[in-house]
Amino acid sequence: MATITTTASSKKTSEKRSTVSASLLTINASPRDENWPARLKEEYTSLIQYITKNKENGNDWFKIESDSDGKKWHGKCWYTQNYTKYEFSFEFSIPSAYPNSAPEILIPELEGKTAKMYKGG
Repeated sequence: MATITTTASSKKTSEKRSTVSASLLTINASPRDENWPARLKEEYTSLIQYITKNKENGNDWFKIESDSDGKKWHGKCWYTQNYTKYEFSFEFSIPSAYPNSAPEILIPELEGKTAKMYKGG
């Protein structure tokens, strides 16, 4: 999400800067609302800006795509630690009450292997 640094305080600053630089979404619409296409356009624009900024900073850590109506999403995320790259697939559906309720992320490779932290965990 943010540039990896050696001290905790500079990491927090970097994460805050990354979060603040993302576009704020103004349309409050769920998949069942008539304004959903406009909200989805805002979501795509914000994601593109975030991914572009991460790539510019050498911090590319996920790829994501959605179906044609923007209700089902899937992708891959990765993390490198001690020269070992860990890569996971993920998927989620946008709930009908979105943005008032968050999507539940499913990581199939971790199902049953970790304490329950997410859908299917």
